[in-house]
Amino acid sequence: MQSTHPELLIHGPNNAKRTIALTHGAGSPMDTPFMEFFAKGLGEKGIRVVRFEFPYMASKRETGKGKPPDREPVLRVTWMKVIEKLGAKGLVIGGKSMGGRIASLVADEAGVAGLVCLGYPFHPVGKPDQLRVEHLRTIKTPTLILQGERDTFGNRDEVNGYKLSKAVKVKWLGDGDHSFRPRKSSGRTEEGNWTESIEEIEKFLAEISKPA
Repeated sequence: MQSTHPELLIHGPNNAKRTIALTHGAGSPMDTPFMEFFAKGLGEKGIRVVRFEFPYMASKRETGKGKPPDREPVLRVTWMKVIEKLGAKGLVIGGKSMGGRIASLVADEAGVAGLVCLGYPFHPVGKPDQLRVEHLRTIKTPTLILQGERDTFGNRDEVNGYKLSKAVKVKWLGDGDHSFRPRKSSGRTEEGNWTESIEEIEKFLAEISKPA
């Protein structure tokens, strides 16, 4: 049976000045190489990183049987439970793809300090007219979206045409796909884009920590 609050996986110092809660994308768990790299990398910079899984993914971990993602209301409630447990004050939330998208849907309501999306799914693959940006036009929470230039869920040319809130900053990862992986011909590396992303998150957290 699913516990009242999702199980939390924590990296970094418990006495960190800043905590960031991150969760997974639709098809992969919270401990993929991608998620591990970000958790460990941010933890090494003195940031406390808390990861969790949505109920359908936690169930798959327990039973070995895959399920489709939970319906959006369940995903939202799960995020709110995590925020309730950690405390919204000073908390930054986000995650990979779907995890970051759901975080973006609750950020203003929850009153968190910031939002970090690791590859935002601006639209389904091959369906650029089915945009998922309406709330991003008015969001008030300081937001950093890290996006690969070639992301099939929203590439640079497409996203630059969207009118997003002034609270939203989009940082582009050179030649990256949805997981920031570049082509060999670009001369860039996956780890290089991941490392650059961590540096951008660190700068973002420092920026939102400055007195208004």
